[in-house]
Amino acid sequence: MGVIASLLAVRIRLPALVVFLAIGMAIGSDGAGWLDFDDYELARLIGSIALALILFEGGLAAGFHEIRPALRPAIGLALVGTAVTAAITGLAATWLFDFPLLEGLLLGAILSPTDGAAVFAAMRGSKLPRRLVRTLEGEAGFNDPVAVLLVLVMIELIQQPSYNGLDVGVFFLQELVIGAAVGVALGWLAIKGLRRASAAPDGLQLVGSFATAALAFGLAGTLGGSGFLAVYIAGLMLGATPLPAKRSIVAFHDGLASVAEMGMFFTLGLLVFPSQLGDVFIEGTLLAFVVAFLARPVAAALATSVDRFSGAERLVLGWAGLRGAVPVVLATFPVIAGIPHSLEFFNIVFFAVLVSTAFQGATLEALAKALGVGRPRPGEAGEPASA
Repeated sequence: MGVIASLLAVRIRLPALVVFLAIGMAIGSDGAGWLDFDDYELARLIGSIALALILFEGGLAAGFHEIRPALRPAIGLALVGTAVTAAITGLAATWLFDFPLLEGLLLGAILSPTDGAAVFAAMRGSKLPRRLVRTLEGEAGFNDPVAVLLVLVMIELIQQPSYNGLDVGVFFLQELVIGAAVGVALGWLAIKGLRRASAAPDGLQLVGSFATAALAFGLAGTLGGSGFLAVYIAGLMLGATPLPAKRSIVAFHDGLASVAEMGMFFTLGLLVFPSQLGDVFIEGTLLAFVVAFLARPVAAALATSVDRFSGAERLVLGWAGLRGAVPVVLATFPVIAGIPHSLEFFNIVFFAVLVSTAFQGATLEALAKALGVGRPRPGEAGEPASA
């Protein structure tokens, strides 16, 4: 069903994730009723594992050598851009929907990250300049940990008013430092191990690469760090290294990430009750437009203000902040924690993601072409060059 949905998405020019979500909604408990599913904890677990596999594949496909020229703007967007997007969106939600400030900022934090699966898929075959592509891919890999931490911090602030700035700083530092250290260590060990096992069959090399992703994600979490950051860094390190079975490893993880993407979006679709979406139609649409037209462009401009991007390129960076499964997975956190309005948050976020993905994802290439931001494909000398 997932393969057929992917082919259908290409034919009708829609992001595949929208089709996967629609299938889940259609056969779920509020649709045809074939599958009865309302387990938010299981959905979060499935989403987290799937995101780890998708991030590892994204790092593996790019490699650190490809990301390096765009590392500064990518990290700027992941840190400053995510925080600014969360703040603007949260304040807008507080004002528009009359939420308490902390709950509005929680909603902003949930909607702040771009989505690795959506961005990686959109960038494959894209005619955007390579530096923009790598900046967006790097941001999508690095900003997931930041968004998770923002959401967890906001939940703590709502539940524990005594939670202070020092606690927040220590928490962020611990998660990012441990996550980065585990990613580097596991990536280095994996490179050494896979090189030493060069005589082993390709199948065992694939097992070794998969184990690297699993260990990086699990060990970082066990030690109190960010598993998402660890698994992405480990993928970047392997992607930048010549390995005996590199082609097989890349192809294997590409397929594995596709399966993870299908399963994740399908599960999140099952979790949604279409009959409830009508109640948040206005809120979700407004918030999607706030993110697309205000929060993300302002955040992208601020985060890249010291980088050499043209005005047109900054507009494209602002428009290319595609939302996807990550905000929906993050929306399960307050539901599990019992935060007030959390079910309403989940539905608002889901609808906002649908609007953002269908609208921005479908118009990104057209906007870039209209602004003259692009690169020629091989054999197409008439295509516009990068600004």
